[in-house]
Amino acid sequence: MQIILASNSPRRTEILTIANINHQVIPSHCEEKIDAHLEPWEVVETLSYQKALDIAKQYPDDIIIGADTVVVIDNQILGKPKTKEEAIKMLASLSGKTHDVITGVTMMTKKNNKTFHEVTKVQIAKLSKSEIEDYLQEENVYDKAGAYGIQGAFCKYITQIIGDYYNVMGLPIARVYKELKEFNNEI
Repeated sequence: MQIILASNSPRRTEILTIANINHQVIPSHCEEKIDAHLEPWEVVETLSYQKALDIAKQYPDDIIIGADTVVVIDNQILGKPKTKEEAIKMLASLSGKTHDVITGVTMMTKKNNKTFHEVTKVQIAKLSKSEIEDYLQEENVYDKAGAYGIQGAFCKYITQIIGDYYNVMGLPIARVYKELKEFNNEI
């Protein structure tokens, strides 16, 4: 039985690799369907489940991990920006405030599945317009929820983290490892 990550996120596979968790990457390409009335934690749990289920249908004898991460400020989900203007607006909304990063994770085998989420609070320094512009020149933000990556040049603006650092990168590895151990005991 192998572990399959149902995501093409380079950060998620990097986290699993750092933790010495052997895995294969097989991204889900399912159509993401979300009810507009869901809370942010329900959104990430639902999306992680959809991704895991999509790959589990093809690989029923393996452990599938699906994940989805969002940035939430004032109960509004900030996804991945599509334009520079959208990225500027997102970073300006995070400036000088604390926001939540929520990752939903689903682990699935043919006998069992478990879905959970982790929340990490991230405080951002007050950003000037020129700092936002400079940052957008330094890093590609279009594949990052909330238009920033904690592991890159944006680190200089993060003043406090409460929770799992790796959750902000896209996978709460301590919780994933704990759940994987429980899955292995049940197999």
